[in-house]
Amino acid sequence: MSVAVIADAHIDGPGGKPGPLIEQLRQLGEGGCSRLILLGDLFQTWIGQRRYETVAIRQVTAALTELRGRGVRIDYVEGNRDFFIGQGPYAALFDSVGDEVSVEIGGRRMLLVHGDGLNRQDRLYRFWRWFSHCPPVRLAMFHLPRWLAHRLVVGFERGLARTNFKHKTEIPEEPILGFARRRFAEGSAVLLLGHYHEPCHWHLPEGDIWLLDAWFSSHRVEWLDGEPYTGAADA
Repeated sequence: MSVAVIADAHIDGPGGKPGPLIEQLRQLGEGGCSRLILLGDLFQTWIGQRRYETVAIRQVTAALTELRGRGVRIDYVEGNRDFFIGQGPYAALFDSVGDEVSVEIGGRRMLLVHGDGLNRQDRLYRFWRWFSHCPPVRLAMFHLPRWLAHRLVVGFERGLARTNFKHKTEIPEEPILGFARRRFAEGSAVLLLGHYHEPCHWHLPEGDIWLLDAWFSSHRVEWLDGEPYTGAADA
């Protein structure tokens, strides 16, 4: 099984236009990839309703539809800039949408999580994360006039950008290690996280933790074929 992972593309943000990503998706379909895991924040902002669809969203989702039509399983792990993807029409693009996904390769269970909610000390960010994804906001996003809902989206994005500045300047090692140990105790052997936008690795007696490089800065596709996983590999 050939499993690819793309984390934090942030298309229409720091990831720029979707052309390079679409070309990589085409190559995955032609190169024998059997499963693609998108580890959140595929776009700078993605709301799970068609009325917010941009040209870039339309183009990338068309490429994903074509890839899935080739028999590639696609899982989406929602990130902090994804809003209600699993509760709207875009859910049909994927085989699964959720907060995490696991895959077993070479007898080892690998757990993939976006990772933005692990730092419990970052209370302001956690409040913004909860508020921007709560049911009343979902109702507003789906039913308010588009112009007003768009203003809410812009407000959420600015709010998220203003929060956790202190925590953004350094990787929260202790919360990550604590989360990993809990999940290793449940049977996972490898934890892969996005969100932090730079690669990092910890080797613990119980298992390995990898922070994946952001696609928007590296244009890399990660491959999970090895046993054990040994880091990023170019697509």
